[in-house]
Amino acid sequence: MATVAAKSEALIQQENQYGAHNYHPLDVVCTKGEGVFLTDVDGKKYMDFLAAYSAVNQGHNHPRIGEAMIAQVKTLALTSRAFRNDQFPPLLEKLCRLTGFQKALLMNSGAEAVETALKAMRKWAYDVKGVEYGQAEIIVADGNFHGRTTTIVGFSTDPDSTSRFGPFTPGFKIVPYGDLKAVEAAITPNTAAIFMEPIQGEGGVVIPPKGFLKGLRELADKHHCLLVLDEIQSGLGRTGKLFAFEHEGIRPDGITIGKALSGGYYPVSAFLADDAVMNVFTPGIHGSTYGGNPLACAVASAALDVLVDERLVEKTAELGKHFEARLKGLKTDKVKEIRCIGLWAGVELKPEAGGARTYCYALKDRGMLCKDTHEHTIRLAPPLVITKEQLDWAVDQLEAVLA
Repeated sequence: MATVAAKSEALIQQENQYGAHNYHPLDVVCTKGEGVFLTDVDGKKYMDFLAAYSAVNQGHNHPRIGEAMIAQVKTLALTSRAFRNDQFPPLLEKLCRLTGFQKALLMNSGAEAVETALKAMRKWAYDVKGVEYGQAEIIVADGNFHGRTTTIVGFSTDPDSTSRFGPFTPGFKIVPYGDLKAVEAAITPNTAAIFMEPIQGEGGVVIPPKGFLKGLRELADKHHCLLVLDEIQSGLGRTGKLFAFEHEGIRPDGITIGKALSGGYYPVSAFLADDAVMNVFTPGIHGSTYGGNPLACAVASAALDVLVDERLVEKTAELGKHFEARLKGLKTDKVKEIRCIGLWAGVELKPEAGGARTYCYALKDRGMLCKDTHEHTIRLAPPLVITKEQLDWAVDQLEAVLA
């Protein structure tokens, strides 16, 4: 009989032998999740401080979402969009009423939502703004992360994302993130849209200067182009607002959402916009066999109800202030910068600290799971159901490994 410790090792070897090596995960093999906790196959329990990149904002295996999924899967899972189903219309209305946008277009993965938004931006430029066909330009930011499709990685500045996958789709202008003057300088009569993350999550929770989003809104209005924001990681409560753009009191022309839209149970994403943008889509020009399927809709509906009924956005705003204060009070000389908003933080270490991954493994040994990004930054993003006491315990572990 294999020892407990051997279970993880055997599964890791099996994955390495038969799986493509497109990820470099920490060597923890999870088998169970509940709330803020994950348990590995060897029986060790961990506090999760990645939350599946914000997909499990509602906590792992939230029973209410799980029950909705089980009930629906016993009834009807998929019809394709060739036919209608009874779960799709109510979710559309719930999404629109909650977010204030007039229309929603459901997809599956976050990257699909972004591809949908890109199509909408370009078609709007031709149909509404009158840009010459084939000449539409979209302004994006350096350091961005919007997904992994070939079009999306074509406007990334991350060498890992672009790694020998060209030639890339033209039509994108990359400007420094947070630089309004650079954005305005990039605008031409062919500009269809400005498309950015309100906070760069994969970049290490990079928060733009105050007034940046408001400035983008003003530039888009001035130059008759769209402002579309990627809220796939930042949206649905992560920053202490339903959406990160609310911190500056603006309203974009469209947003992409995903991840927490399903509470981690099932891939569900959406592009949200008002009629002026969404009406560029007509039957047959865009779609997805699984987009808006009844199982996805039942799951997403329950996930949204949990966010609202458990006041997770409001709780995150309150707890986020304490989180930031604790992080900025860390007793260590290894930290270069702390970036925090809501329950989302990037702890950027000094180069001489030796890289963030080492500390992620040290935290794992202490029962806390988080992930490094861009070599020197530890990302912290617990499920929004975390308590103040649990948060304090986690920051204590961080302080201990950074001492």
